[in-house]
Amino acid sequence: MAPATAAASSPARDASAQLLSIGQVLARLTPEFPDLSPSKLRFLEERQLIAPQRTPSGYRKFSPADLERLRFILQLQRDHYLPLKVIRGHLDELDAGRVPQLPTGAGAPSIFPSERRLTREELLHEAGAAPVLLADAVSASLIAPAEHHGEDALTVLKALVELQRAGIEPRHLRGLRAAVERETALIQSALAPAARRGDAASRARTAELGREISGQLDVVRGTLVRHALARLDG
Repeated sequence: MAPATAAASSPARDASAQLLSIGQVLARLTPEFPDLSPSKLRFLEERQLIAPQRTPSGYRKFSPADLERLRFILQLQRDHYLPLKVIRGHLDELDAGRVPQLPTGAGAPSIFPSERRLTREELLHEAGAAPVLLADAVSASLIAPAEHHGEDALTVLKALVELQRAGIEPRHLRGLRAAVERETALIQSALAPAARRGDAASRARTAELGREISGQLDVVRGTLVRHALARLDG
């Protein structure tokens, strides 16, 4: 009976050997996601996006499937700037066996810096913009002055090219920049109580709360604009 018992326990041992500790997860993912930390992993678990196994001693253990799920979550945050609430809904759909489209907002420019850096000439060429338009955008504080620019600057300049065709120049958008600064101040004020705690877990929660608030403000702003346009059509 002993050989049969050993054979039966072999799959369990193999499965256990595949489980990763928090340190091993960080070693595999931090090269791709440098801001990942133990506190962020715990925060994602608190928000019920991941559910690692627990050892009898209470230590978290991650399966290969947990690792891929975590990578997917982090990619949606980094590349599409999606709040965790939206990501969790998308994961719930996948867990239910459905194949949903990426959530609303996917494909939007990330607020995080891209690895790609563009010279002024490359930026103008890819955006199809005239040098004067870039100069006007910098003057209106829509694009930061720099020797090299990231994907966000390219996205903004492409939008300005299209707006210019409709007769809207960068100088017309100075009020938009001021509105963004007021909105940022509003978010900072809302985050102040959580930010004062200062520990790593609180910083992770504060960053996510900032994304949630920003997303809700986008909803309100978009709705107001649509209603205003509807009144014009009427």
